[in-house]
Amino acid sequence: MAGTANLPASKSESNRALLLQRLAGGGHLTHLSEANDTVLMERLLTQAATTDLLDAEDAGTVMRFMTAYLAVTGWRGTLTGAARMKQRPIAILVEGLQALGADISYAEKEGYPPLHFEGRALTPAAGQAELRVRGDISSQYISALLMIGPTLPGGLRLRLTGEIGSRPYIDMTLNLMRHFGATAEAGPEESVVVQPGGYRPADYEVEGDWSAASYWYALVALAPAGSAITLPKLRPVSWQGDHVIQYIMKGLGVATEFLPAGAGVHLTQVPLAPAELLTQPFDFTDCPDLAQTVAVVAAALGVPLRLAGLHSLRIKETDRIAAIQAELRKLGADMPEVAPGIFEIQSTDFQVGNQEIATYEDHRMAMAFAPLAMRGPLRVQHPQVVRKSYPSFWHELARVGVVLP
Repeated sequence: MAGTANLPASKSESNRALLLQRLAGGGHLTHLSEANDTVLMERLLTQAATTDLLDAEDAGTVMRFMTAYLAVTGWRGTLTGAARMKQRPIAILVEGLQALGADISYAEKEGYPPLHFEGRALTPAAGQAELRVRGDISSQYISALLMIGPTLPGGLRLRLTGEIGSRPYIDMTLNLMRHFGATAEAGPEESVVVQPGGYRPADYEVEGDWSAASYWYALVALAPAGSAITLPKLRPVSWQGDHVIQYIMKGLGVATEFLPAGAGVHLTQVPLAPAELLTQPFDFTDCPDLAQTVAVVAAALGVPLRLAGLHSLRIKETDRIAAIQAELRKLGADMPEVAPGIFEIQSTDFQVGNQEIATYEDHRMAMAFAPLAMRGPLRVQHPQVVRKSYPSFWHELARVGVVLP
């Protein structure tokens, strides 16, 4: 396998930039993601001006960011989502917004979407607003609150309690906020201080998506000897936490070379050297979207990798831990919990031979297991789920000669 694969733009950067552009009142965004989540985010931001019913479908980022945006803009109406979205908790974000003066209620089940907004703009008490939020929840709650902070009359101090997960996504949010003119800095006792003053219009070019790049790392790792791939529009210094895939995959047989002038990366297959990954469990707290991909590669290579920091996977598009376990068993492997919060890849008789992989309406399940086509014939149920984040995924695979039945 060899060639160049086009990546989608970062969905995480795109959705944040769209919201900040709207709060800033302008700015030109280029290389926006074509993922359904980003298309949906852009559409709902526009529709909010003319309708009282918005549907975030199955997009967690959209649901959480729009909740904060609609609260701060005084929108009146109902924000709903798909059946799975109605099972994903949102109470911590809603309670934070209510503490800032938002009038939000639950249209169905307490603590879950749909949400009804009464059309009252936030009215925090005089001075700087302060909220305490658990750090081990989804970083999307924290990012949503941070992004509206500059629009509050006295700004916002957000105190994060307990263990902080997905910190790179919080850092990405803060970096983009600063790009759009906000002042936000780390304070004492795990706090973030956001000054009042709003945003100013700014242009921004979105980077390629490192989460999407992980599937190409997996393909190179599992492909025949000598395989290589080039991925454009990835930067040596990235705001995306998932850029750590380059270090993880080094131990699983893939080397990363950054091309001159920010042209992207070139991936080549190198001898497997997993020893550095096996000294202790690898913690995915800051990069949960990589867990499925790495688990599948480790299982295929027979590497008994231990994985930690998977707690947030239980409340994604599906229960991703249960989904990984179920699909690995079809292939002669498993990922049992061997200690509290610690999962181990156990590969006894791993074989790829016409299995059908269930995707559980989860785009990352489809793309994490697809690289196994390098090891034998494989079918993926409901392949269209990739539209959520990487609509051209199957097309790009076909361009380099990888076709699933």
